Amino acid sequence: MEIANHKVVVVGGSSGMGLAVVRAALEKGAQVVAVARSAEKLARAVDELGFGGKVSSLAADVTREDDVRRLFETIGHFDHLVVTAAGDLAYQPIRELDLDATRRIIDSKLIAALLLAKHAAAYIDEHGSLTFTSGIAAERPLPNGLVVAAVNGALFSLTYGLATSLAPVRVNVLSPGWVDTPIWEAVAGKDKPARFEQMSRRLPAGRIGRPEDIAHAALFLMENEFTTGTVLRVDGGHRLV
Repeated sequence: MEIANHKVVVVGGSSGMGLAVVRAALEKGAQVVAVARSAEKLARAVDELGFGGKVSSLAADVTREDDVRRLFETIGHFDHLVVTAAGDLAYQPIRELDLDATRRIIDSKLIAALLLAKHAAAYIDEHGSLTFTSGIAAERPLPNGLVVAAVNGALFSLTYGLATSLAPVRVNVLSPGWVDTPIWEAVAGKDKPARFEQMSRRLPAGRIGRPEDIAHAALFLMENEFTTGTVLRVDGGHRLV
């Protein structure tokens, strides 16, 4: 399958991995709808892409069901949904667990995925695909990242279930390792270069991931008609070290 002339919806499409997916899909000839919370960030991203009428944007908070319902009513029929939004990834020791922060993490990745799947099901082409984004934390959790790990692992299980309940629509999940995206400025701050250098030396791939690595994998999952219910790890071998 080629995605030229297909309609691709990218949630989290204003920056980082999502923006790379938007660009890669446009370069393949797809029509793309970029979705994020900030209309301002989306407008800047669309202007920078420079693909004219092939890309549009819609602002929505995908943790809110009314927003998700309106999103798909506006988009109408489409072929592929890719969800890259990182969500609220607050890290906290288990002994200091904050329930409100925990619920925000769950809402931003798991509840959002459930709502997107629920409302996308009425509009997606039967030969289309849903692709969610989990992460290395599901298999290599940090000591203070247990909730993040649990939610990422839950996306694996959700994908397995949706692949059967929404068939023949294909449902898969990407599991990136460390990828150089803007979120790392908030996570690591001035320590980012040192942490990236240390991880690069550990990884079998010898480098940190790039947004384009994830976009390439997302294209594969959209175009390969025999891949469903799959966790596609794009982590440079992180889970092995």
